[in-house]
Amino acid sequence: MAYPAQRQSQILATALIALTSISPAFAQEDNGKSFVENFDSMDRSFWYVSDGWNNGPHQNCTWSKKLVQFEGGHLQLGFSDEKLGDRNYSCGEIQTKGRYRYGTYEARIKTASGPGLNSAFFTYIGPTDKKPHDEIDMEILGKNSNQVQLNQYISAKGGNEKLVDVPGGADNGFNDYAFVWEPQRLRYYVNGKMVHDVTDPSKIPQNAQKIFFSLWGTDTLKSWMGKFDYSGPVDMQVDRFAFTALGDKCQFPESVACNADNN
Repeated sequence: MAYPAQRQSQILATALIALTSISPAFAQEDNGKSFVENFDSMDRSFWYVSDGWNNGPHQNCTWSKKLVQFEGGHLQLGFSDEKLGDRNYSCGEIQTKGRYRYGTYEARIKTASGPGLNSAFFTYIGPTDKKPHDEIDMEILGKNSNQVQLNQYISAKGGNEKLVDVPGGADNGFNDYAFVWEPQRLRYYVNGKMVHDVTDPSKIPQNAQKIFFSLWGTDTLKSWMGKFDYSGPVDMQVDRFAFTALGDKCQFPESVACNADNN
């Protein structure tokens, strides 16, 4: 069955609510401090590594800490045919323990290839944290790594998908993905260029959220992510991530935060 965009959003909303029921809730409230993460080492006081569960029946892999590595100044999130729990595959995810709100979020990423895979950079908060399900997504589907899908959820309501080109392909090298989140505006960027501008307040989340990087697969969401076809271990690599709070100075020369006010 081919799911329309709204139905896909409902499926993913349900899946993410399932995630919050089994992933840990952290007591840290809105952090808001600017930082740059170069992934030289794992700071477990800052990052939480997902391990030993999955996000629901749509996901064909179990999160495994073994598939989260910090090597050569990169975060590497893997996907492999190592059976774990009741799933035939294992995959990797990290999330911040702190929560963040308005500011510039930017990641330099090389994504995984292959239909049925999702290389995701997103922010999320939900019921386990006694908050509504709010989310901001930048996801590259392995079935077509020439595009990134943008989306927002506000109180578990999605349906705001937009596909944007990634020149040269997201899996052929590192590309810069960013969004600038303000109370009344949300702007998305690819390689420093603004590609989507959201100004409808009803489509902009307001709750502080955790920051996630994940690589996962599916056997069931074929109409959205493509028919899964495993050809060997793959990984998603993140070279750098930065959060710059609104009003703070930009933290490196090529940062979107240095020039976002001009857009």
